[in-house]
Amino acid sequence: MGSELGDFLGTRRARVTPADVGLTSTGHRRVPGLRREEVALLAGTSVDYYVRLEQGRERNPSAQVLEALAVALRLGADERQHLFDLAGVTPRGRRPAGSDRVDPSLLELMDSWPDNPALVHNRAFDVLASNEIADALFGGWSFSRNLMEIVFGDPRARDFYVDWADVARNSTAGFRIGHGRSPDDPRIRGVLVDLLEGSPEFRELWARHDARGKALERKRFRHPEVGLLTLTMQTFDVRESPGQELVVYHAERGSSSADALRLLGTLAVTSRASDGAS
Repeated sequence: MGSELGDFLGTRRARVTPADVGLTSTGHRRVPGLRREEVALLAGTSVDYYVRLEQGRERNPSAQVLEALAVALRLGADERQHLFDLAGVTPRGRRPAGSDRVDPSLLELMDSWPDNPALVHNRAFDVLASNEIADALFGGWSFSRNLMEIVFGDPRARDFYVDWADVARNSTAGFRIGHGRSPDDPRIRGVLVDLLEGSPEFRELWARHDARGKALERKRFRHPEVGLLTLTMQTFDVRESPGQELVVYHAERGSSSADALRLLGTLAVTSRASDGAS
């Protein structure tokens, strides 16, 4: 019987070639990446021990072994942390699930950004708070307030996200980070089960075991009212509430996307005024 830790190690091993780590490739290779014995050699462990790790028969490696494996498999910072989380080496007390209550001062700050869509989500990717321009950008969250459910379940998602495949891949990698840090959280498990049952695309991406947090990136949206927008997305950890992330979008000054955001804001204000008068 395998394990999350073993599956993760196996998928990472398949990405690294002997040439990547300075080894000479000899004989016929049945695997696309490193052999298990090569990983064991690079990490300074016995082959039997490493095999037991991948097969799920050894589930409690030391921090020293994990560090050696991270170096051998050329893991990035997010993947390294994910490896430690899966092994349970990072004390759970340092990574509490946190509250879903968003601090009022943060809400006030978000509301002061009329041209910057901003939202706060938890590790399950539930949107806990959003400002008016974000509501307008995402269509008032009419399908769901869970970002994963929107990407993989909303029939409009593939048109809304111009680069849907990239968004799906990055979202899945980010969701795995949250799952690794709080694997017993009932909400995270519920979202995961629904996605695995309902989306073949998600199942395929989840099986890759990619683990990567959100980074500075540009996203393209096709909005039904204002057309194409290219926005830069930045993500910040909310230190007062572990597990919460603040996501802020902005358009390049003087660009057509900036004009589109202002128009979207105007439409949102007009819609709100109309709803208030009715």
